[in-house]
Amino acid sequence: MFIVVLSVVDSVKCLYCGSDELKVLETRDSKENRVRRRRECVTCGKRFTTYEYIEKIPLMVRKKDGRLERFQVDKIIRGLQNACEKRCKTLDQIRELAEQVRQDLIAQGKEEVSSREIGELVMKYLKEVDRVAYVRFASVYREFGEVNDFDEVIREVKK
Repeated sequence: MFIVVLSVVDSVKCLYCGSDELKVLETRDSKENRVRRRRECVTCGKRFTTYEYIEKIPLMVRKKDGRLERFQVDKIIRGLQNACEKRCKTLDQIRELAEQVRQDLIAQGKEEVSSREIGELVMKYLKEVDRVAYVRFASVYREFGEVNDFDEVIREVKK
């Protein structure tokens, strides 16, 4: 009996003849967040088992001062709550937006992202959802020091 451990990007081929024409006979959730699949090759008829799992490598954030820290979606949620204060946004909507940002970052496949990349991604989504909250978030994220800084963002939002 052969046991094959797969990563997400691997394509499954028959261990005996190399064919990629396989059918799954049985799927079971296994311990440790793995999926066990019993497969049969359509070409040669041989059977084998695969175990699939997702490698969990923590996403790291490079801060402006060069420090590295683990990515925390809660920080995005807090920033969005501040930007959306007294706006008609529910906590579920804010969480959904933060989760969308998290999924996009994970989909990039990087182990490290800059805080700047995260901020720009948050602003991209926030601009589509609530332009006033977008201006608020931009004022903190971009560290506005002058009234003219607001003018630029407001002109951008009006386009």
